[in-house]
Amino acid sequence: MKSLLALLFCLIASGAFAHKPSDSYLTLERHGAAVQGQWDIALRDLDAAITLDANGDGEITWGEVRAKRAEIVAYALSRIDMVSGGTACPLEAADALIDQHSDGAYAVLRLSATCPQPGPALSVEYRLLFDIDPTHRGLLQYVEDGRTHSAIFSAESRAQTLGAGTAWQQLAAYVHEGVWHIWLGFDHILFLLSLLLPAVLLRHGGAWQPAESFRAAFWDVARIVTAFTVAHSITLTLAALDVVSLPSRWVESAIALSVVLAAINNVFPVVSHGRWLAAFGFGLIHGFGFAGALRDLGLPTGSLALSLFGFNVGVELGQLAIVGVFLPAAFWLRGTWTYRRVVLAGGSALIAAIAGVWLVERAFNVAILPALA
Repeated sequence: MKSLLALLFCLIASGAFAHKPSDSYLTLERHGAAVQGQWDIALRDLDAAITLDANGDGEITWGEVRAKRAEIVAYALSRIDMVSGGTACPLEAADALIDQHSDGAYAVLRLSATCPQPGPALSVEYRLLFDIDPTHRGLLQYVEDGRTHSAIFSAESRAQTLGAGTAWQQLAAYVHEGVWHIWLGFDHILFLLSLLLPAVLLRHGGAWQPAESFRAAFWDVARIVTAFTVAHSITLTLAALDVVSLPSRWVESAIALSVVLAAINNVFPVVSHGRWLAAFGFGLIHGFGFAGALRDLGLPTGSLALSLFGFNVGVELGQLAIVGVFLPAAFWLRGTWTYRRVVLAGGSALIAAIAGVWLVERAFNVAILPALA
């Protein structure tokens, strides 16, 4: 019980960017011995590494970035190596520019290299920020001979061989990323928990009563997870293929609202017997959120369907892992006063409060939590 409360308070501390981990975006395009590219690195990450905010006022200005241009370039190039044909390909970078992403300002480096011994494959070792943030990832788009491939650098996977990857490696990378996204997508986790909390209970006479059997609880959860899966798969695919496009601010605000409503419904039940329908309806919204994460990764043109499938499978595996941990423990505690009053009522109220803060921050583009720290 204490661990659950600790988790929820950690989620509060995560603030409006709970949905966005630390990423950099690297694009490399190879033509024989020549390699061109672009590297987008968040200013907040560079500030943690080399202190861009010289006056410590919490704001990084263009003047502060310009004063550190040489240091930014030197730091970035010291964190990446490329090898082809057994020989290093020395990288050069132009001065840092600034670009805006959905989660803030990024430094943009224009990269170029010439490989003395160009081989059939290009090996890249990526070490950016892993000593500061082990959860950081480098999201790579690699283009060669008109084909685009994706790769993900992490603390556990710092080296990638490009041009020699298989479809199975591509699939595995997107499955891994789907799992990673659901586990770091705290708003998705809280929404799922809000739907799961009453799954081991039945509503009778205006009160929650323990479910009679684990099988009944299991099938209730199965309906909820299946409805959520089908719904977000539909909108994830439509959005990833650019059939439907919604502003990210609307989507993230609607996701936060869905968590608020799902949690409040546990305290003041309006929908108690058809929660799978709510899971389906709100799942359509969450699918657009998943699509935003998938766009950040990039969709390789040569294996679009495989990448979509792999990411979706990863999301489901991440969800099932959460269900597998939660459901047995909740069923064991379902008959206790602690579960009904503290876990269900108290936990739902706390989830609604957290999501309410996220909703205000995302809808009005304000930072509430830092001001309270």
